[in-house]
Formats: sequence, C-alpha cells, structure tokens
Amino acid sequence: MKTTHSKTTRRDFLSGMAGAAGILAVPVCSVPVRAFLEITPYGVTTNTDQRQRIEAAIPAKAFVQPRKPRRLLIFDLNVGYGGHGSIPTANLAFTRMGEKTGAFETVVSKDPSVFEPESLRKFDAVFLNNTVGNLFQEPRLRQSLVEFVYGGGGLLGVHGTSVAFTYWPGAREDWPEFGIMLGARGANHKANNEHVFIKLDDPTHPVTVPFGGDFDYRDEFFRVHEPYSRNRVRVLLSIDTAKTDMQQKPSYGKVERADNDYALAWVRNYGRGRVFYCGFAHHPSVFWDPKMLQFYLAATQFALGDLPAPTVPSAKLTPAVRAHEQLGWQMALVPAPSAELTLFETIDKAAELGLLYVGACNRQKVSADIPRSFDEQLTSEDLKQIRLKLDAVGVRLLTYRIDPMPPNEMEKRKMFEFARKMGAHVLIRDGEELPTDLSLLEMVCSDEPVFNKETGSFLGKVRRGSLSNPIILSLEFTGEVAGSMVEAAKRIELLNNLAIKMANGGVS
Repeated sequence: MKTTHSKTTRRDFLSGMAGAAGILAVPVCSVPVRAFLEITPYGVTTNTDQRQRIEAAIPAKAFVQPRKPRRLLIFDLNVGYGGHGSIPTANLAFTRMGEKTGAFETVVSKDPSVFEPESLRKFDAVFLNNTVGNLFQEPRLRQSLVEFVYGGGGLLGVHGTSVAFTYWPGAREDWPEFGIMLGARGANHKANNEHVFIKLDDPTHPVTVPFGGDFDYRDEFFRVHEPYSRNRVRVLLSIDTAKTDMQQKPSYGKVERADNDYALAWVRNYGRGRVFYCGFAHHPSVFWDPKMLQFYLAATQFALGDLPAPTVPSAKLTPAVRAHEQLGWQMALVPAPSAELTLFETIDKAAELGLLYVGACNRQKVSADIPRSFDEQLTSEDLKQIRLKLDAVGVRLLTYRIDPMPPNEMEKRKMFEFARKMGAHVLIRDGEELPTDLSLLEMVCSDEPVFNKETGSFLGKVRRGSLSNPIILSLEFTGEVAGSMVEAAKRIELLNNLAIKMANGGVS
C-alpha cells in the first residue's frame, strides 16, 4: 500500500495555531522528542528502549479466545498536523499485543484506499490512531467506513481521533456523522502533563476491569463537546472533578463544561457496530503502561466482536435496563402486520415508551418525507437519514421482518445484506427466525395471556437452560386504538418488574 507523510512540522503547526478553535496546540514536551523516537530512512520508529518497555508491558494473554482469526486495520494518517509522538508507539504496542496474545493481527496504513469496500471487508475493526485532520473526502470511502461500522464492524479511536474528518487547523467540521458515530468532537485541553484523578464510571464493565479502581494519571486530557451525551454513549472513565484541581493552567480553548461532565473514555453501538474512544493518549508512555495496554486490549477485543460488553448509554441505565442487561433481554417495539405506522413513527413511539430497540418490516414506509418502503431500494441519503433518526432518539434497530420472503436466493441475500447494513440483529418472517450470524429467541408479547404467572416460570427455565444469546421480547403495536400506548406501557411495566425480580433472584 502507498504510504504518504505530512510535510507540516510541529513548529509550523504551533506557530499557525494562535486563536484557533478546538485547538490541539500544546507547549513542547519537556522530554526531548529524540528520547521517544528515532528517525530512520524508513520513517519514524520507536527506539530500542521504548520497544523494550512496550514488550515488558504487553499482557500475557487475551481476555477471551477469539471466535475466529481477527484482523485490525490501524490507520494513522494526519492531515494538516505533524502527528503525535505516541503514534508509532501505539502502532507497535497494538501490533505486538495482537501477536503475543493471539487475539488479532494488524495492518498499518496511511493510504485512504484501504477504506474501499473490498479492502475494508477483510478487517473486523478499524483503529484510527490519533488521526487529526480531514483524512479523506471521497464520499464513497466515507460511506464505506460508516456502513462497515453500522453493519457490525468495530471502530477504535484515541485522543486526536475526535478531530478526524475536520479541516485542520481549527477543527472545522467536514463530516458530522463521523462525530456522531464516534460519540463526540473537540480537542480542547490543559497542559500536556495535566494531573487528573480518574473515576471509573462503570467499574464492573469488562473494558474497565483491568484498572481495579479509580486512579490518577498525567497526560493531555481532551474536554469534548457535542455530539457527546450520556444519552448516546456508555461512559467508562471520566475526570473526578471533586479530587482534580480543575483550575490547573494553562488552558487551550474552552475547557469548562456547564454540566461538569468530563468523560474520558466510552463505548457505544452505532447500528451493530462496536465503538470505543479514549480521549487521552498524547504521550508515548501511555503505550508502555501495563494497565493501559490491558485496557486497550480489552477495548480492542470488544471492538473486534470477541469480548461481550454492555453498551446501553449511561443516562438510560434504569433499574429495569440494568436487569435486562443482566438477563440478556432486549425489548423491542414492532409494528403489527396490519399496522400503517411508518418506520419513523414506530421509532418515535418506542422512544416515548422508554424502549431502546425497535423492529421494522420491509413493507413499512420510512416516513412522510421518505414515502418509500424500508428495503434495499432506498438511496444512500435515505439510509443516512434513517441512521441519524435512530441515533437522535436513542433507539436501535433490532429485528427486520421480511414479508413476503422472495423465492429467489439472490433476492434473499440482498435483503439479508440490507438488514445487516442497517444494523438489524435478526431477520424474521411470520414470527419465525431465519438463519443469521446470531441465534436469538423471539417472544411475541401481543396477547394478554402472555402476561400471567406462567411467564416468569417460562423465562426462568430459559435462563437456567444457559441460553448464551439475548432474548428478544417483541411487543407488537398497531397504533389503531386510542389507548394502545397506555396498554403498551402497562405491558412494558409488567415485563420490567419481572426482569428486576428475576435479576434479584426471584421468580422460580
């Protein structure tokens, strides 16, 4: 693959950054750059001392056995910025970590053509390693990346990735959906050796387990901004503002948030895609810190699809939702076959009922503004509007019903690929599951007899049977009766109460 190198030096970058918004400029690190890097005819590489430190810090084994051989694409291009000194250490650490643990193999590239669909499909996840600037502008490559993630691929980003696909200097937005997919934008910060106390927002989460508890750290910590929201992401780490001196100087850009919420790392789903971001990784030393490498290994195995980890946004973690996570339940509002609800109407009603998932049908119209069926005939712009609609209200597409099922195998494959591209986890025809890469149990809750004393016993037996995959609870909704929302809310409350009892050991 072709490799390109930015001509911008650090001095040129710093001199041109006065007054820029979303700045990444910092005082030159007090440790000489040559202590971290060696410049060779083959480019910038970590020196022998740093290699030894990285080797000593790499975890001895993977967190879980990979389900199949995994490939991670590491993309480290910077545009308009000279690049962080931590990039080569991260490249080496991830490459050796994959080799030593057997969890994955890596390919490192600066060539945007690696995002062509036929190339990207060879990978399980993409790691955008401190990628500052507008990496590529070709619409087909951007569509390829977002569809790769939305359809079930992984995406990892650290530090400067929050200003990828912006014009640099200045972080002028050029691809809003990328910021939505990642979970935030921005690169404002304090000193590059700021002392911060870090809180584990989700201490039992599989990705944060390596830390063992709250800790303090020195690095360059970004204060991100919109579209960041705890309604959108599952926060793993944040600044403990009660312990941290928030008045440390200097400051670069707006570093205060009105909500006092300074998230540093999170996971989320974008469609079926598994996304991880960490807002610090400025210094090379991060990548020879044993705890940090364990953290990044866990995050990588999550993004690759091997380490199961919850992703429900932090702000949506009610007692019922936590019980659903523990039991492996996913409750979706689905349109009844006779319903005239559009996809967008179904999404809005699911959000109104407090549900996190929705089911759809290929016979549904998308919306009043997109009066076409929800199938593979939709344009790329239509699909983008559907992705943005689902994200805006915090609902994910869980099931996709095909009716009628086309007799032609090629047409069936097209419909399967469409459902996958739109983030659906399971295909359904007439209530019957079709083969996909997941095996889930659907329980159609459309009749009152379902909600009786036998329900708990039935679901309890399902769990005792060690079903490893989620249970989908599909609540059919017609929207034709004035009291249908009230009735749906009652049914949801019944199931939520049942989930909480079961999670607490009740219901035999």
